[in-house]
Amino acid sequence: MDDGLVGRVRRFNRVVAQRVGALDEAFLARGRPMGQARLLWEVGPEGSEVRALRARLELDSGYLSRLLRALEAQGLVRVEAGGDDGRVRVARLTESGLAEREELDKRSDDLAAGMLGPLSEDQRERLVTAMGEVERLLIASMVRVAVTDPRHPDARHCVREYFAELGGRFEAGFDPRQSISADDEELTPPRGLLLVATLHAEPVGCGALKLHDDGIAEVKRMWVAPSVRGLGLGRRLLAELEAQAVRHAATKLRLETNRTLTEAISLYRAAGFREVEAFNDEPYAHHWFEKDVTLVTW
Repeated sequence: MDDGLVGRVRRFNRVVAQRVGALDEAFLARGRPMGQARLLWEVGPEGSEVRALRARLELDSGYLSRLLRALEAQGLVRVEAGGDDGRVRVARLTESGLAEREELDKRSDDLAAGMLGPLSEDQRERLVTAMGEVERLLIASMVRVAVTDPRHPDARHCVREYFAELGGRFEAGFDPRQSISADDEELTPPRGLLLVATLHAEPVGCGALKLHDDGIAEVKRMWVAPSVRGLGLGRRLLAELEAQAVRHAATKLRLETNRTLTEAISLYRAAGFREVEAFNDEPYAHHWFEKDVTLVTW
């Protein structure tokens, strides 16, 4: 990693931390640090399961428990069992907590207005546009990609969503029973693998490989959730699949796709895939692609 880039990121973090008041013991002059204030806001008017809060904020369970106890002691939050399952805990705002959250919203609006106030109209637009870009890139950096058992609930979710999207976009619908197989056994090492991308512990994308003894690896099950499209996750999944293929001694990647998936076709071409003659009888395919891959040694 370039030391200069790392230094610029650290400088940016210091400026932001100071400007938003993260260094203050009493965030927004409300007598509590920023962590407690953020958690109070995140619980929300409808309440939230504690495990969902932990995943969404990516907090250690012990630290989250301490934050919740502090808010409970202030009379702002109560934590109770959720439904019939006593293992599920739900955090809810009290009446005082709801009022405090409303006050935090008002003061947060004032803080944002204070940032924009000294700037010209042009500077405000530039700042807000830059913030939007930074937000998207930071979200992209928080996505985790890992090899996952195709039987895992996250993997099942992604494949279901993938099938549903194909069914909605293909001219004649989509029936996975009519398509070339990519079942659990075929996506389990050593025959293959499945990557799942998660954001805040929620599955948001997948991609798979079927590995063959002749050095060919087939790319399958490429899907990205609509909520994270535009973050470069498709390119990242495809690049990781290529890296995994090379690690498993593949020398050629192959894939086929439907003509309605124009974004996928553009992605494959940009990633160096070349269109070739049909190499299988996939009934839903209109385009077939290949890419030679090589293990780089130093």
